[in-house]
Amino acid sequence: MKKNYINIYNNLINLTRNKKLYSSINRNDDFSDRLIFFLLHFSFFLKNFKKKEDKKTLQEIYDFNFKQLELSIREIGYGDQSINKKMKTYINLFHSMLSEIHYWDTSEKSKKVKIFQSFLSDYTDISTLIEYFDNFNNNLSKNTLNYFLKSVIKE
Repeated sequence: MKKNYINIYNNLINLTRNKKLYSSINRNDDFSDRLIFFLLHFSFFLKNFKKKEDKKTLQEIYDFNFKQLELSIREIGYGDQSINKKMKTYINLFHSMLSEIHYWDTSEKSKKVKIFQSFLSDYTDISTLIEYFDNFNNNLSKNTLNYFLKSVIKE
């Protein structure tokens, strides 16, 4: 990899830690909740930059983020066999998210609700999440990839 993409990964992790995202869940959040929000943020990120940026750079970012995710899973203590199985599941989940949000900008609110309900079935206030991700999507569209490469942003 020619560039270090740690700032993009750290930005996505930082956004995933936003407590507002977890306010409409009626239990303690866990690793899978945080992973879903990470993958949603990353889906919106790739959706926004795929038309503007070099595909090779985006592939490097994709590879880097999933390598970091794998390292995080290893730190939790999963063995090699479980990691391969989990990573396959997470990559499939990510690609289904990516395909679902592909038309986010032109989707009606009811379609957005269905998208989130399919990934976040036990969340009570999907409208707040839609508003959050509409704002996040809008913010991404106003910035360049370079903005995310240079530093870690705050929530």
